[in-house]
Amino acid sequence: MSAEVGAGALPTKGFAFELRAEDGHARRATFTTPRAVVETPTFMPVGTAATVKGLTPDEVEATGARMILANTYHLWLRPGAELIARRGGVTRFMGWEHALLTDSGGFQVFSLAGLRKVDDDGVTFRSHLDGAEKRLTPEESMRVQRLLGSTVAMVLDVCPPGGAARPEVEEAMRRTTAWAKRCLETEPAEGQARFGIVQGATYLDLRRAHLAELAPMAFDGLALGGFSVGEPVETMYELLDAMAHELPRQKPRYLMGVGTPYDLLKAIGAGVDLFDCVLPTRNARNGQALTWDGRVNLRQARHKEDDGPISEACGCPVCARFSRAYLRHLVKANELLGHRLVTQHNLSFYGELVAEARRQIEAGTYHSWAAEAAKRMREGDEVGRG
Repeated sequence: MSAEVGAGALPTKGFAFELRAEDGHARRATFTTPRAVVETPTFMPVGTAATVKGLTPDEVEATGARMILANTYHLWLRPGAELIARRGGVTRFMGWEHALLTDSGGFQVFSLAGLRKVDDDGVTFRSHLDGAEKRLTPEESMRVQRLLGSTVAMVLDVCPPGGAARPEVEEAMRRTTAWAKRCLETEPAEGQARFGIVQGATYLDLRRAHLAELAPMAFDGLALGGFSVGEPVETMYELLDAMAHELPRQKPRYLMGVGTPYDLLKAIGAGVDLFDCVLPTRNARNGQALTWDGRVNLRQARHKEDDGPISEACGCPVCARFSRAYLRHLVKANELLGHRLVTQHNLSFYGELVAEARRQIEAGTYHSWAAEAAKRMREGDEVGRG
């Protein structure tokens, strides 16, 4: 089905989310922010330290991205939120002219398993940089994000590890709900939206129960957290199929930290709008180029004298100018230019993937197209092959 299906202003002034077409649970929408109009579904490149590794803002923009992600934890520790605020906020600091989402810092803190202590008020931990003791509370996370001046700020949540027992997951949900309320009580930066985070690990009933607690709150969007943290991929897919479409229809739905091209195809079909993941930039640094025919392993000898581009079907500047042979040389020599060029290609591919998904949803052919695209990628994948 393709039709005009509804528009809605969000709680924060200057933000709106307009549904333009639906095909099953897959959605095509426009997320309007004060800094950019973001067409969804979309992929947000990860700019952990206020930089998408290896690329200039103009190069990131050329991949189709209109919203990126920066890391609250890392920017808080270095160079400091106050320093960034004095320079007009993170987007001005880094020269990015579009929208930017900041995470809460919670995931990074909770990954420091041996260096942190959690209580109902917040988390005490030691910096991975210098061992200094730090205290992160919901109020502090929102204060830092207010100073950073991001377009979207994420609430501080508790992310249990993959395979966590039910009592631990329930405790994480209880704290996440209490912290979400405290985050909403803080003052945001002007023109800053706030998203809540649904936890519940691999327990469908807990996911739905937590969603029921968060959905009535005055968030501008909701995210699904605690995925891709060690659970089987098929379990994640089953949960997304079961409940992603149950998140509020007239607000953006964000799947945090996910994922592969297959993950995006699956989650878009389940009703997700926004994605972020380090995979395209990390894979680039390992010499893996992403294409409609699967991953190209540029380290393999088969590409040593290949004068063709990474992909004949790709219109990115890298494929227009550079051969597999040259890119293999750069990767094997560990040249920074190799990392840059493959990163640019990979993010261009992700931009093309979500753009094509939008077109297919509008045409009402998304699900058959996505199944065929995933099949083609699996059949042509080179990684792990000689």
